[in-house]
Amino acid sequence: MANPEQLKPYLLAFPGPLRDQLVAAVLSGEKTSTTGLLVEYEAEDEELPPVGERSALIDSDGREVAVLELTEVRVPPLGEVDLRHALDEGEGYASVAEWRAGHEKFWHSAEMREALGDPDFTVDDTTMVVAERFRVVERLR
Repeated sequence: MANPEQLKPYLLAFPGPLRDQLVAAVLSGEKTSTTGLLVEYEAEDEELPPVGERSALIDSDGREVAVLELTEVRVPPLGEVDLRHALDEGEGYASVAEWRAGHEKFWHSAEMREALGDPDFTVDDTTMVVAERFRVVERLR
């Protein structure tokens, strides 16, 4: 396996209870997809990751806990995210509406608005999202 120090970090949410929950869901196999905002990539002048890219999943303590490989990267409008993707996020959502409400709460949080540099940031059906699927290649700890 590649030395994990050479891999890009794969960060879910912000450090804290939510990240801990998401990392645990990845490690248990419940979480095989995630959704970010295209505007995050644009704000950081970062290219979308390519399918096949491997990254080091990082926990809230900054430790590399697994190597992930991207198996799919799509950029749909938020209004087109489907039930399969929502269920595969492994957060216990039973519907797209539940998934969206949970994600909107995160995306509209003060922490996310600060990270985006926009205190009034909101999403709607036309907001472009980055829908990723991944698999755990190796557990590191």
